[in-house]
Amino acid sequence: MSDKKTLKLKSPSDTAEDTRALKKKGRGWEISEKRLDALHDRARELRRHSTPAHKALAKKFAEADMGKYKFTRHAVVGSAIVDLNCHNLGMAIMIDEEGQDETLAKRRDKSLESVGIRVERVAAAEILEDMDGVLQRLTVAMRECIAEKKQKARDHAAANPNQHYSRPNRRDAGPRRNDR
Repeated sequence: MSDKKTLKLKSPSDTAEDTRALKKKGRGWEISEKRLDALHDRARELRRHSTPAHKALAKKFAEADMGKYKFTRHAVVGSAIVDLNCHNLGMAIMIDEEGQDETLAKRRDKSLESVGIRVERVAAAEILEDMDGVLQRLTVAMRECIAEKKQKARDHAAANPNQHYSRPNRRDAGPRRNDR
């Protein structure tokens, strides 16, 4: 015969020692506060002392009207600092400067892609020489990210037909405060 397993509740004093504390900082990336503070300080320094290629690309993004898609300069994403990041798209742009460690960059890209962030790499010289070509390539990548997000939403809606996220029509909700 097999033994039946039953749920056994422990007293609060026993569980306090056994369970690990939740890491509230680092937005779920399990980064220590000291490491996260160091990353933010480094990102601040990078924003203050940007390269010409980074300044040129950031200026183009600042001038463009992209609606709800905003690119943040030198953003901390997990344990990495990306040159430009769009949270809504799940896309990061990395500018390759000369003399950069390629193995470290590939490892960082792989870790970001494993959590669903698409990484686009652009050479600094290419930005300074052919800005229009770079912007076209990034626009195509942005459209692909938007299409992927829409497809995932459609797949989710098809897999979960009973879930709906509709809001009530405000006009039919009754009198407003000003109408009374």
